[in-house]
Amino acid sequence: MDKYSFLNSAHTAYFAELYDQYLQNPDTVEPSWRAFFQGFDFGLENGAWPAEVAKVEVPESVKKEFQVVKLIEGYRTRGHLFTKTNPVRNRRSYSPNLDVENFGLSQEDLTTIFNAGSIVGIGPSTLST
Repeated sequence: MDKYSFLNSAHTAYFAELYDQYLQNPDTVEPSWRAFFQGFDFGLENGAWPAEVAKVEVPESVKKEFQVVKLIEGYRTRGHLFTKTNPVRNRRSYSPNLDVENFGLSQEDLTTIFNAGSIVGIGPSTLST
């Protein structure tokens, strides 16, 4: 088991609220959280995230690759809802919306070659393939 697997069930909005509370009045936050946030702030101030890293602009092509990965994951998790897997009775009517536009892609992206196809073993490919 991954030693960070507990983070998958973390309630990030709660952490954000705690951090905001800490920024407003550190004494209102439980001491262990206060120590955590002090360490977090120390890391930010002392080079954990250099200003050069914070200012780096991610190229549009890289953003699109990640959007294609999300599209692939969408089909992996919800694509079975389009299939007829039970020959005895019809499946309830599901309509998962896996349109490319819902993943930040456009119809023009259908002909672009993406490297994200390597995830599923097909190598660089277009979305229309």
